[in-house]
Amino acid sequence: MKKLLYITLLIGGLFIAKSSSAQVSVNINIGAQPLWGPVGYDYVRFYYIPAIDAYYNVGSRRYTYFQGNRWVTKSKLPGRYRNFDLYRTHKVVINDHNPWNHHRRHRSEYGRYSSYHNQPVLRDVRHHRYEVNRRSSKDMKHHGKSHKESRKNRNHRHDNRR
Repeated sequence: MKKLLYITLLIGGLFIAKSSSAQVSVNINIGAQPLWGPVGYDYVRFYYIPAIDAYYNVGSRRYTYFQGNRWVTKSKLPGRYRNFDLYRTHKVVINDHNPWNHHRRHRSEYGRYSSYHNQPVLRDVRHHRYEVNRRSSKDMKHHGKSHKESRKNRNHRHDNRR
């Protein structure tokens, strides 16, 4: 009877171990940030681009913007932004699900950055010396700051560098 119990526990343990390792591998590869992404972030879900009032999903590599009377998600920006330079515009990291649901707040908090054109980008990090803060959002919470507070402090430091 004991042998049957031990065998059952062993098989159950193996099953649980296999299912948990499968869950881990799903979350490992989120997607690479584009070269026009800002320096200093080790995890990004979305960029809000104030100059064009649009969002970029790093994982799916798609843009979400307001067109007509609804939000649309496409692999390319609309034709009116054909000559828009993503390397020279300010991007704000937003790690929420469906950030366009809070668009009014994002526009009011970050709209002033639409005219900023000096944000360091990943493409140029090898050519320039920039201070890179590589803390993840989990580390920010560990150090007593929320990710949002840390981002504001980083933006404030960035503003003072001019």
